[in-house]
Amino acid sequence: MADSSPQFERLLTFLKENRGFDFTGYKRTSLMRRVDRQMQAVGVATYDEYQDFLELHPEEFTALFNTILINVTSFFRDPDAWTYLSQEFLPKLLNDKPDDVLRVWSAGCASGEEAYSLAIALTELMGPDDFRNRVKIYATDVDEDALAYARQATYTDRQLTGLESEQVEKYFEPVNGKFAFRKDLRRAVIFGRNDLVQDAPISRTDLLVCRNTLMYFNAEQQSRILQRLHFALNPSGVLFLGKAEMLLSHAHLFEPVDLKRRFFRKTSIEQPRERALFGAAARNGHGNGNGDGNDVALLAQEAVMNSPIAHVIVERDGKLALVNQRAEAVFNVTQRDVGRPFQDLELSYRPLELRSYIAQASAERHSVWVRDVELARPGGEILHFDVQVVPLQSVGGNDLGVSIFFTDVTRYRQLQDELEYANRQLETAYEELQSTNEELETTNEELQSTVEELETTNEELQSTNEELETMNEELQSMNDELQSSNDELRERTTEVSELNRFMESILSSLRAAVMVTDRDLKLLVWNERAADLWGLRSEEVVGQHLLNLDIGLPVEQLRPIVRRVLSDGAVQPAEDVHIDGINRRGRPITVRVTASPLRGGGGDISGVILALDPEEAAAG
Repeated sequence: MADSSPQFERLLTFLKENRGFDFTGYKRTSLMRRVDRQMQAVGVATYDEYQDFLELHPEEFTALFNTILINVTSFFRDPDAWTYLSQEFLPKLLNDKPDDVLRVWSAGCASGEEAYSLAIALTELMGPDDFRNRVKIYATDVDEDALAYARQATYTDRQLTGLESEQVEKYFEPVNGKFAFRKDLRRAVIFGRNDLVQDAPISRTDLLVCRNTLMYFNAEQQSRILQRLHFALNPSGVLFLGKAEMLLSHAHLFEPVDLKRRFFRKTSIEQPRERALFGAAARNGHGNGNGDGNDVALLAQEAVMNSPIAHVIVERDGKLALVNQRAEAVFNVTQRDVGRPFQDLELSYRPLELRSYIAQASAERHSVWVRDVELARPGGEILHFDVQVVPLQSVGGNDLGVSIFFTDVTRYRQLQDELEYANRQLETAYEELQSTNEELETTNEELQSTVEELETTNEELQSTNEELETMNEELQSMNDELQSSNDELRERTTEVSELNRFMESILSSLRAAVMVTDRDLKLLVWNERAADLWGLRSEEVVGQHLLNLDIGLPVEQLRPIVRRVLSDGAVQPAEDVHIDGINRRGRPITVRVTASPLRGGGGDISGVILALDPEEAAAG
């Protein structure tokens, strides 16, 4: 997040608190570029000013979200992957679940093409009747405008490009110049809003399609979302991603089924198991020497050491007697710490001050509970524990020490938070549903839309967009503009070249030698007739001072007439001068020199035009 700024982060927090859109997990580079584009459109310079602008102009939220959430999708996008889905995975899924309901989740559905592609693919395999009775397709996104468009299920000719003509005729009906998806199949597709970062996922899903969506999130948010997607899938469920997503760093959650086409299967998460001995038993030599007794003791030992609850035992003298594998993994203690004073270990005071509770449990001789203890782990992970301190006593009532259990309630806390949020969302949804029912009770389609919103709210749906395709579109637009500029520049260059050739043609056609200078008498033009008379090419003299030319013409005699032109702006015909000289062949000639002012666009004199017309050879 080093490329962000405090102002920008405040703006993201403002959007989350005021409109419920959480963009804090999006990649900052692309997100800032889109927000900057919208700021330029409304003429705002800083993020703080733009936040003020949003507070004063609530309608700007819609324009901003439409800019951020660019929906790029199409029917059967990446045909090779869809062919694999239709020919390999879906037939096997239908064979494994011949009569069960199939649950499909399209996360980040944008304007709905992907969800309807799934409906078409399943209908082709199952038939319309079986599809209507057995299939539920949940399509989610955070963009309400995109969802509203998707619910209409109406598309233009251009949007149906990915479909074959037979599919268009079979699954779409012409309506007012557009094509509407079949209503009987449309009812199996349920649209609703869901935020992958905040909302609970759709559960018990057989196929989860989340294509080119994860790329918008940073690594931390991607990991959190993938945990939710893992939870959403059935044990045999398959995750279908976009071509830009690999999951190389999440092999513990998903294993590739077809890496080339981005199909992944859910894996089971297992905790590593390592054998360890009771620390206290090893040190004190507990055991009766009987083989059966040793087996029972070993069994009890293994049960404690491999318990999913973190467990430590502290002896009466304050030394650590036992630490099981879960406690080792969570609290950074090892078997080497067994026998050390408990007060010397970090566990004695972190995540809570345990020594006082140990003293209390020993003194009162009953268990002491400490609820909801928070532990911050490296990497920002937060764990929650319920801690129980249990006093240990011998048969005779002697104090042996304490047993401390750390029950991980992190998932419970998460579910509790999600449940509270879901209840709030549910209450809001019921209010919106009531209002919607009152407004839309006249038609079946309006009632269907209301039911979908209710189902979607209960399922806590999710969505997002694809950035890589958007960047390609932006680059394509820039390329088109550059191409247009290049074409215009090429036309101007052609016009200038033709004009230069035309001027050269005129100068070459004149009988007189033509010299053009600027106000400093540096030569700008030297035509072919001048080169023929004096034997110097244009590239040899252009840029030189007129009066410094070494030719067979006394150029010093031109100074008066040139000065008069530069000062007066004109020379009378009677003042034209005749100058004797020698041409490049060594023959004497007489030239009549006519001088004219060279005027710029504003009428100012910017130089002199000299026309030298040879008249006749000099005598002798």
